[in-house]
Amino acid sequence: MTESEARTVDVFSRVSPAVAYIQVAQLASAGFSPKPMEMPAGAGSGFVWDMQGHIVTNFHVVSGGQRALREVPRRVRVSLSGGEKQIDAEVIGYEEDKDIAVLKIDRGAVPFVPVEVGTSSDLRVGQTVLAIGNPFGLDYTLTTGVVSALGREVQGVSGRPIKGCIQTDAAINPGNSGGPLLDSRGRLIGVNTAIYAPGGTGGNVGIGFAVPVDTVRRVVNQIIRYGPNTRPTLGINVLDDALRVQLARSLRRPLDGALVVEVIQGSPAAAAGLQPSERTPFGETVVGDLITAVGSVRISQNEDLLCAVEEAEPDRPLELTIARGGDSRRTQKLTVTPVARKSVRAAGTGMGGTRWGR
Repeated sequence: MTESEARTVDVFSRVSPAVAYIQVAQLASAGFSPKPMEMPAGAGSGFVWDMQGHIVTNFHVVSGGQRALREVPRRVRVSLSGGEKQIDAEVIGYEEDKDIAVLKIDRGAVPFVPVEVGTSSDLRVGQTVLAIGNPFGLDYTLTTGVVSALGREVQGVSGRPIKGCIQTDAAINPGNSGGPLLDSRGRLIGVNTAIYAPGGTGGNVGIGFAVPVDTVRRVVNQIIRYGPNTRPTLGINVLDDALRVQLARSLRRPLDGALVVEVIQGSPAAAAGLQPSERTPFGETVVGDLITAVGSVRISQNEDLLCAVEEAEPDRPLELTIARGGDSRRTQKLTVTPVARKSVRAAGTGMGGTRWGR
């Protein structure tokens, strides 16, 4: 073998024991039988995250196409490389906007080793990458390629784009979803999540995408440390970008940022004094606060604000720059400390906005 081949063989032998094959069964009633039947609902890949038995995969692998796991009862089983034993796994949390789910298996069920977690902020186009997964049910398959592009946006299962994704030409096919994308040293740099399949063929054409590991690390650690439904929120709803552009056109002035249309009672935003947009009884729009920056990060659309809030450290205040009434001549800085979504009561979406307090 050449030196490059030997290195690839070594990476596969070291990392494959950390890769999981995930099978999902949907529970359904079977006629007059009191015992529910298990119907196959999906399969994919995952990998061991830590020595506590946490396993990371894609949300769409364990959800079976549903928007929420509670909609249909299901059973998730995991098997690891080198062992035929299937282990029951518990879904302890998920973030559908990032297509990430975290499972938990019994630490004593089987021996396992976690994957080494790298970084994605310093990736370069042209770097060698490796993907390990279970395409079409073919257990623990290795494919290789390069980083083809960085900073791609991929439509997530929730409808929100996943920003900053890695594009690769390493062959990724159905069944690879949730598996690890590795650098040439075997360190995790992303989670394989989607392929570009023109015409709905579902096969690999040399364009695959992975959620960057820096995003994965943030989401997974939040779920493990603080439990499900803990993504930070300000407690506001903002106007959809397309509607905001239409409003700016009708008012004949720019509204670049995130326009507040609802402030949830008892939320951090309410305590800070953010003012929502309103409609008068005559149908006229009274423009509320327009968020134009979070710290030094400029906000030009809703996704910018979502990312800035989600990346905030828990219990750490954020400095918002707002334009009162959407007027850039009336700027003000407010300090707001995000809280977990579950601590903010749900509310309506106001003027057709994007829900933040969910």
